[in-house]
Amino acid sequence: MVNVTKILAGVLIAAALVLALFAWTLSRRPVQPAPVARVAPTAQVTFPVVVAARRLPAGQPIGTDALRIERLPVRPSGTFAETDLLAKRVPLADIEPGTPLFEVQLSSGFAEQIEPGQRAVAVRVDDASAVGERVRPGNFVDVFLTLKRESGGGDAHSEITRSQARLLLSRVRVLAYGDALPGGGNPGERAVHSRTAVLAVPTAEVDRLALADSAGHLLLALRNPRDDEIADPKWFAHPGAALGARGRADPTPSSLAAAGITLSALSGSEGTRAAQPAVRHAGGADERQIEVIRGGRAETLAY
Repeated sequence: MVNVTKILAGVLIAAALVLALFAWTLSRRPVQPAPVARVAPTAQVTFPVVVAARRLPAGQPIGTDALRIERLPVRPSGTFAETDLLAKRVPLADIEPGTPLFEVQLSSGFAEQIEPGQRAVAVRVDDASAVGERVRPGNFVDVFLTLKRESGGGDAHSEITRSQARLLLSRVRVLAYGDALPGGGNPGERAVHSRTAVLAVPTAEVDRLALADSAGHLLLALRNPRDDEIADPKWFAHPGAALGARGRADPTPSSLAAAGITLSALSGSEGTRAAQPAVRHAGGADERQIEVIRGGRAETLAY
């Protein structure tokens, strides 16, 4: 019995030694790192931003060739993503190359919508004269003028000798109508009781429009923007100027506007006055006449 116990103890000791050797062997092995799943690199998000391709001087319109688009990791507030939005805009200060363009760096306002050689002119309108107030900024209209014959208009001194209606200006762009401006409000909304329309008028025609608005009644006729047909001024005689010219062959539009126009010339009475024969009044040799001037109209009365 004692021998059996000794043998069993020896077996247990041998097993313990084997297990200890195995544990020591395992402790000597390098630990394999756990496999790490590879994560695909994410592409960096960039935004298109318009920057200056060259130096942009203050006060000069920007050309599209002076701009380029760069991809930036952030898009600063107030910058632009398209170069077309900046065409003909004017910087308030010099902008160096590579600098993003901000809205606050550029001039803004109603005057930028006026093309060179044109002037913005406000005229009186109402429901009937403005196509039932369906005119909107950006539309093109024809401006018609109606003049009523003055009382006593048969007199040779009358400025308006006959009632008339005719086309005054053709294909004029509407800059504003009432409180509506380009890009503002819903185009489908109707203006409420608008009393003025702002038109882009060639400089040489401003005096005619101003006189017509004062002396007659204007009618705006809405037209299709694809219709490019306009009146040919060569078919009609040009009305005379209020101021005599000094013989310059090719006056500028501003010079033509400065020369002005008279109401008799605008109404066509000036051209027909020379063709009217002088009226010989019946009566004795002692008949007397007096010239009476009422406002801008003069007439001769016998007494």
